Amino acid sequence: MTGFTLLMLAVQNVPFAFYLTGVERERMVTTLERDAFVLAGRLEDLLEAGTAATDPAAARVVAEYSASSGARVVVVDAEGVAVATSDADQSRVGASYASRPEFAAALEGRIATGERDSETLGVRLLYVAVPVLSAEGVLGSVRLSYPAQVVTDAAMRQVWGLLPVAATTVVLAGLVAFVFASGVTRRLRLLQAATDGLARGDLESRAEEGAGVPEVRSLARSFNLMAERLQALIELQRSFASDASHQLRTPLTALRLRLEGASELIESDPDAAAERLAAADAELDRLGSLIEGLLTLSRAEAESATTAVYDVAAIARERVEQWMPLGQEAGITIRYEGATVAPAVAIETALEQVVDNFIDNALGASSAGSTITVRVESTDRVTVHVLDEGPGLSPAQRARAFDRFWRGSSDGEGSGLGLAIVERLARASGGSARLEPRTGGGLDASLTLPGAPR
Repeated sequence: MTGFTLLMLAVQNVPFAFYLTGVERERMVTTLERDAFVLAGRLEDLLEAGTAATDPAAARVVAEYSASSGARVVVVDAEGVAVATSDADQSRVGASYASRPEFAAALEGRIATGERDSETLGVRLLYVAVPVLSAEGVLGSVRLSYPAQVVTDAAMRQVWGLLPVAATTVVLAGLVAFVFASGVTRRLRLLQAATDGLARGDLESRAEEGAGVPEVRSLARSFNLMAERLQALIELQRSFASDASHQLRTPLTALRLRLEGASELIESDPDAAAERLAAADAELDRLGSLIEGLLTLSRAEAESATTAVYDVAAIARERVEQWMPLGQEAGITIRYEGATVAPAVAIETALEQVVDNFIDNALGASSAGSTITVRVESTDRVTVHVLDEGPGLSPAQRARAFDRFWRGSSDGEGSGLGLAIVERLARASGGSARLEPRTGGGLDASLTLPGAPR
């Protein structure tokens, strides 16, 4: 920031120095014009009388002005001959200046200003030549000249006067930059420390979000969101691995025992060996079902697919039609009621999986002659209910129903993953799943989803 301030000061002050030089030159020219006309007025009578060259008064007026102003003065008559100068030796008195452009212009009644190189003095001069006028015409001319360097020096003195201001600006800019940079870098160091902690495995490492410039606060919030998401994913992975290893151990052990028993009986008792192999095949089916459930749950928990709008009513009716034959075989009626159209937001296949899981559980809990009702209600949110007439679940069972590997009965049927998958799919779709008792008995399994934007 200090370097930028220096650059800006240079960009601003270099043109300003040229501007001051121009202003000082204009001021000097204006002053010389004024003084030249004042001298012309004082010398008018002497030039008109033709005594300016011999009268000491003319030399005295010229000398006094030159001494007070520092300007060189040359006075010529109407013929361009010098009658008075500010030179100490007066050697130029009587010399002709008629060929000089400035005097030629002045003797024609015009004001001449400009710069030229002086061969006599060896410097560049700024000059002003004005006519000495009377009622009868031009009596002569007065020329005042200054070294051009005087103008440059005067401008530079003003520029140098700006240096303390510039220096103060640079110092203040440096202090502001130091304070600002210290605050920013300190926050960045804290954020780096939090990042290093997360990289070392500290999943609780977080950055401070409430301090620093807006960009740093935004970066800290993004980091914390990332850290929280990473922590949740790692904890989910650990929990999944632990649960999966625990649940897979039992069917694998049973399968190994049955296969060992079958191998021992295959020669002595083929029928018993066949029974053991059939039991092993059942264990394989259970193991395959469990693995498939685990994979489905894993996909649901890591679901990152975008949501879309689906007609819940149409999907629910279609699933009811698919399950009707199985219900009829068990003597159970499955019917649909509710909204004709119910658009809602969900991830792909979530509705089908949830409704299938609810109906499957309801069939398992229902007896012949009972009815399973699939109802869809649509307001600002859409809810699909699966209502059965079974024994229902106790409050403690409903509290644990969405846990992984929880089963409502101890008969060993099912993987205990169905409702866990339902809960993950509902959450990934921005909704929720619930299990509530029905008045008169039975269970109300419901999925609530955000309604489609209108």
